[in-house]
Amino acid sequence: MATARARDIRPEIDTALVRRLVDTQFPQWAGLPLRPFVPAGSDHVIHRLGEELAVRLPRHAGAIGQARKEFRWLPRLAPHLPLAIPVPVAVGEPGFGYPWPWAVSRWVQGEVATADALADSTGVATELACFLRALQRFALHDLPSGTAREGLSGWSLAGRDRATRSAIAEVDGVFDGTAMTELWDAAMGAPAWDRPPVWFHGDFHTGNLLTVDGRLSAVIDFGGLGIGDPACDLMIAFTLMTPGSRTAFRDTLGVDDATWLRGRGWAMATGLNAYTSYAAVDPRVATQTARQINEALMG
Repeated sequence: MATARARDIRPEIDTALVRRLVDTQFPQWAGLPLRPFVPAGSDHVIHRLGEELAVRLPRHAGAIGQARKEFRWLPRLAPHLPLAIPVPVAVGEPGFGYPWPWAVSRWVQGEVATADALADSTGVATELACFLRALQRFALHDLPSGTAREGLSGWSLAGRDRATRSAIAEVDGVFDGTAMTELWDAAMGAPAWDRPPVWFHGDFHTGNLLTVDGRLSAVIDFGGLGIGDPACDLMIAFTLMTPGSRTAFRDTLGVDDATWLRGRGWAMATGLNAYTSYAAVDPRVATQTARQINEALMG
């Protein structure tokens, strides 16, 4: 029961609270202006701190491990990756009624990537494949002996089975329920990842890609970072790309049929989750997730 109550906590977070937390725990930044960043994500309230820093406070218990995870792992990964990633600066502690760790990182400049601008680009598709390939090749055996890997466990499609089938039933008629069920059954029945575990981003979609002057510049939001089956990261092929650029992405990454099928399952499942949660109140999410579901069905 205590765990269930913790998951239900949704603390009130305003600029006054963020100001008190920063000024108390990091007085070296007390003189920097603080302003909310809009739109923020569904997992964090974000503030700009001066021109160089960002403050991110989890909105719910599902995001509370991200601050320490990113602080521990991103500096180790960054030198091996071909695109910029966030630079963690500090982890704040609970205070003033706010219950969880929170993060300060370098502000990452850029605009959120969109399918309208980048979907047809085989160059972008190839860049993203190279990023994932570099991430996957960061060798686990190169980590210091005894390095703890808590919070990095792999994800499983099976854990989404019940929720996904429920969502399929809910949106049948909006989308092709028969086709969705066939894809989901096939993804659930696909051979599992049988190679050594590799790193994955875990939430690799357009909202977590930044561009500068129309070119990819950074990958952000590593809260889902983990080690295991990389199929979940294939969702980018269906949130961003068209069939032509998707082929370039798959060829560059060298994805086998079973992993590709599981990736389509991930794309559909995450799209359905977002669609059923937010489409009724956010037309932008409705459009993006409808595209994601339909592209996953297309393959």
